Amino acid sequence: MTPVERKSELAAFDEGPMPRYEAVKQFIRSRIESGEWPAHHRIPSENEIVAELRVSRMTANRALRELASEGAITRIQGVGSFVAASKGSSALLEVRNIADEIHARGHLHRSRINLMQAEPASSEVADALGLATGGRVFHSIIVHLEDDVPIQVEDRFVNPSASPNYLKQDFESTTPNAYLTLVAPITRTEQIVEAVLPKPWECKLLAIGRNEPCLMIRRRTWSDAANVTVARLLYPGTRYRLEGISQ
Repeated sequence: MTPVERKSELAAFDEGPMPRYEAVKQFIRSRIESGEWPAHHRIPSENEIVAELRVSRMTANRALRELASEGAITRIQGVGSFVAASKGSSALLEVRNIADEIHARGHLHRSRINLMQAEPASSEVADALGLATGGRVFHSIIVHLEDDVPIQVEDRFVNPSASPNYLKQDFESTTPNAYLTLVAPITRTEQIVEAVLPKPWECKLLAIGRNEPCLMIRRRTWSDAANVTVARLLYPGTRYRLEGISQ
């Protein structure tokens, strides 16, 4: 854009009839839709928008919040705002490997391990896995990232008798889904999908605000008669969707 074109654009911005926050949104969307700002391009910060477009911080914040809720941009706390890639999706009725989903979209998958340990089963976990309360279970918490943007927190409990070597695996090079499918092939699945607000520790792992709506899947799997695992999979609603196809 030439200096003359830039001056004309800013003049039109100042004199336009629409609310200022809508004008800011249009200003950002026009660059996204033209391809000037491609997927993952960093959006100007609130301070930069205030200085460049001569609007209030409240106006800049509202524009960015609404663009994020509409799926046009992704906001990562402490990092910044970025042009959103096409929203990832997962088949609702399938148990798919998240790494395979991400690779199929041509993107990079990476895992961040937050917890890998053996611990006594709570009454809730024991009931879900068919174990005695206080019995030994394996517990892992893993964040899955797509092109370095966190898109899922996987909070999983595993029955040690079904996968005794679970804690010895390198889940930065594979995923629990891929490993468990090999050692205890799934013969039955139970899935419950809910809309939830994230817990504070989940907000931190996903780099989202406390009011960010999320999709949550509670999943139990069996291999023959043995209950293998129970997992809670949490996705930021603005970065992911679930799809179901009936035939």
